[in-house]
Amino acid sequence: MRRRFIIMKEKRKKKKLCSFLLCFVMLSALVIQAFADSEVPLNDSLTVGVPLNRSPIFYINADTNEITGIGVDLMRIAAGNAGFEVTFRPMTEKTLKDALDNPSYDVILPFGSAVESTSGKPSIVSENIMQTPFTLMTAGSKTHPPLNDLHVGMLSSLAAGAETVRQLYPGMEITLYSSMSECVKALRAGEVDALLHNSYVWSYVLQKPAYRDLTVQPQAMFSMDFRAGTPDTPEGQRIIARLNEGIQALTDTQRQAVILDHTSRKLYRYDFSDYFYQYGLIALLIVLLLIILLLIAMQRVRAVRKWHEEKVRQMTEYDPLTGVYSMNGFRKRVEVLLRTFPDAPYFLSYNNIRDFKYINDSLGREAGDELLRFWASKSMKNLSEKDEAIGRIDADHFAVLRHIVSEERMREDEQNVFAPVYNFFLNQGINFRVQICTGIYVLTPKDFRNIDVDHMLDLARVAEKRVRDSRKGAFEFYNPDQWDKGKRIAEIINYLPAAIKAGDIQVWYQPQVNYETRMVTGAEALCRWDHTKLGWLFPFDFIGTLEAAGLIFDLDCFVWERVCQDLHRWNEQGKRKIVSVNVSRDDIREDRDISVHFQNLIQKYNLTPDQLHVEITETAYVENSELLISTTEKLRSLGFQVEMDDFGSGYSSLHMLKEVPVDRIKLDLHFLTASGDSEKCRIIVRNITRMINELGMKMIAEGVEQADQAEFLKSIGCAEMQGYYFYKPMPVQDYENVNERI
Repeated sequence: MRRRFIIMKEKRKKKKLCSFLLCFVMLSALVIQAFADSEVPLNDSLTVGVPLNRSPIFYINADTNEITGIGVDLMRIAAGNAGFEVTFRPMTEKTLKDALDNPSYDVILPFGSAVESTSGKPSIVSENIMQTPFTLMTAGSKTHPPLNDLHVGMLSSLAAGAETVRQLYPGMEITLYSSMSECVKALRAGEVDALLHNSYVWSYVLQKPAYRDLTVQPQAMFSMDFRAGTPDTPEGQRIIARLNEGIQALTDTQRQAVILDHTSRKLYRYDFSDYFYQYGLIALLIVLLLIILLLIAMQRVRAVRKWHEEKVRQMTEYDPLTGVYSMNGFRKRVEVLLRTFPDAPYFLSYNNIRDFKYINDSLGREAGDELLRFWASKSMKNLSEKDEAIGRIDADHFAVLRHIVSEERMREDEQNVFAPVYNFFLNQGINFRVQICTGIYVLTPKDFRNIDVDHMLDLARVAEKRVRDSRKGAFEFYNPDQWDKGKRIAEIINYLPAAIKAGDIQVWYQPQVNYETRMVTGAEALCRWDHTKLGWLFPFDFIGTLEAAGLIFDLDCFVWERVCQDLHRWNEQGKRKIVSVNVSRDDIREDRDISVHFQNLIQKYNLTPDQLHVEITETAYVENSELLISTTEKLRSLGFQVEMDDFGSGYSSLHMLKEVPVDRIKLDLHFLTASGDSEKCRIIVRNITRMINELGMKMIAEGVEQADQAEFLKSIGCAEMQGYYFYKPMPVQDYENVNERI
């Protein structure tokens, strides 16, 4: 029994030992696997550092500005065979040893053999990418000692290669120089016996004319390996191992093709020093002479061409007798002016001297020519070269493009130009008074959109013919209504700055009321212009004109500023009020943020945003909805109340009500005042009011003129109103005296 017990005990011990060994093996496998999994995965892209002073091995392609060369192309093929994507970077370090310490390079070219970095780190090199022949170069036909006894010069960038050379030839003394010019200088000075470099590089260097006294010693040729190198680290070893697979796939045919491609290229480019060395002083003199001759010739050609161009231009665009534009030149000049000043009011006149043939026949052609020259001279003195023009169409016919300014300008033209022409012969003692027939065509907006100078002249001729047929010397308009309109536009545009400064433009207020509470709740700011010539002007008299001329922002800024001044004064008096101001669609542009403008105004006058309501017309949202909506959102985010003005005046849509983020809708009551079925109008207004209320917006009706309109609006839930039934627009002094309760 005891023995059985001992045997069973030993079996259990063996079983435990086996289990322990099995666990140990499994744990070891897991640890090994973990270490294997923890290794840094190999990157599929390589950054290769290369020197750039070794054409044709490494150089910058002058056409593509990319790094190329024999070594670059072979490395790219080998790396591609290994599955790498290669990026070449120029080495900024002086030597390959220094470059080995730069972690930004994955691989460095070229190495003959493995060397230590400047900091003492070991390196690992790839298999040989190609055999590079190295040869000696001496000065002239000078003989050199055996290789083991030589003192050679090499570039300092070849320091790693120099170590390989020392291994091949232990007795060779090597001195490193920073540049090829220093190497050649040392050779010529006898400091070294020869220079050592890659034969391919020598084929490039010896193309320099100044090095033609140097001689390559082919009998001293030997080969060195051309390898890629990197620090000897686990990652470096994996890169080299993988790169070696790509190098092994390189064929001799590929190597020879790449070498032939770059060695057959004409890579060396002469610089000025090369030409000067080769041709010397004679070349310099020839170049200077050629430059002088070329400059003289160019100046002469330029002067002749300019003279011819000016002559042709003068002949085609100017009248040789009077010096004003010819018909062709006048047509071109008018087209330019109308495109440059598309908003300026212009008229075009066609002028004809009555009985000019009689003047030529009775007084002589010279007298007629003198008259034409005199007329042209007087006209040019009276016109602005910047934005007006005169041309001689033919014979005694002149055309003038002139700004519409005022009737005073017309009288000045009559006095300064026409009167002297009328009296031209009388002032010379000849009893003959010149008569001029003038037809005037006032340009319309259509003429600026579709410029047709010949058509405008034809219309002016029609008016001129009416004058000529009447046998009176005078002028007549082709379109007198357009003349009155153009003159009025000019008077509005030209007088705006002075009117603002002089206080001729006034801000009036029309009170807004709550019809249920019978209280004045606010006011709308409106403009009135006491024009020095045209009398009192209402907004519809000048707003459209200023918008077309691009001046509405100047007027609106004045109104906004004046309203804020009034609000500030009322606040100081303890009378807090609310005013709605209008914003034109032309005030809102990509390059102008009016929300910031309004914010600056209320800060300047110590107001709160809710005191200034901003009214933007419904049509503006239709024309530029995206910009208007973003502007509205900015204004509301700053605390301003935004109102859609003139709702229902022509472009209302449910989509717009859904998209536009406004606080209050201002309903235009044309539904109730226009002709048509009055009951249908009331149904429309009733449902619009209900819809606006359900959308959570406030509503005010404008244009309320009758008591039944006010009662109807009140019955459908619209208590806010504005119109002549309550108050007309009034000056600020009258508005300040309005009772708060109506």
